Amino acid sequence: MEELIEQLKQQIIEALNFEDMTPADIDAQAPLFGEGLGLDSIDALELIMLLDREYGIKLADPKSGKEVFRSVRSMAEYIEKNRTK
Repeated sequence: MEELIEQLKQQIIEALNFEDMTPADIDAQAPLFGEGLGLDSIDALELIMLLDREYGIKLADPKSGKEVFRSVRSMAEYIEKNRTK
């Protein structure tokens, strides 16, 4: 799980063009939206595309996205249960 979390952190940095950030700067438990990383709805679309492209996961229910994208750790847990790649 920890390896997946580190991989996800790197993928998030690349997908969202966080040039001055390293994986160590991202707390796996911190919220992705709001006070944590401060992501917005455009960033959410990038994360949805990341899940599809890298892990073969399509979020069918938009309401589930709120729980999936709560933190990097919640994303990793969801990926482990639902990945097709």
